[in-house]
Amino acid sequence: MSQPLKNVLVKLIVNAGQAAPSPPVGPALGSKGIKAMDFCKEFNARTASYHPGTPIPVLITIKPDRSFSFEMKSPPTGYLLLKALGKEKGMGQPNVTTASGTVGELSLKHIYEIAKIKKTDGRHTSLEMEGIVKSIVGVAKSMGIKVVP
Repeated sequence: MSQPLKNVLVKLIVNAGQAAPSPPVGPALGSKGIKAMDFCKEFNARTASYHPGTPIPVLITIKPDRSFSFEMKSPPTGYLLLKALGKEKGMGQPNVTTASGTVGELSLKHIYEIAKIKKTDGRHTSLEMEGIVKSIVGVAKSMGIKVVP
């Protein structure tokens, strides 16, 4: 008896509107028998509404017949926080109790807006907004972003 063929999952983070058959996309899909160009065209079309270059986590399901589907997640929390601040990267050694240990401040309103974006993710839809907000505040602190009311 032969093994039943299973779906293969591939996780990638691809910049919105910039998917190309070059690494990491090409090798990751090519090794599974998928034409990377097919994925790139569809991904770029579906991310046309995003700001170009926004990192988008993608979960690609490859079926045994070599057809595929993919699910896009919201951009990483850290990226969204830095974008709201207008910064490139967080603190190397964050310490939100001192002004020199922070990259900047974000209001709870900013955090709530990011939480609304995260809530659109399939795995977050059942979570309470309060939980998502607390999680984002934690990420902000770890990056040296002070959250103010």
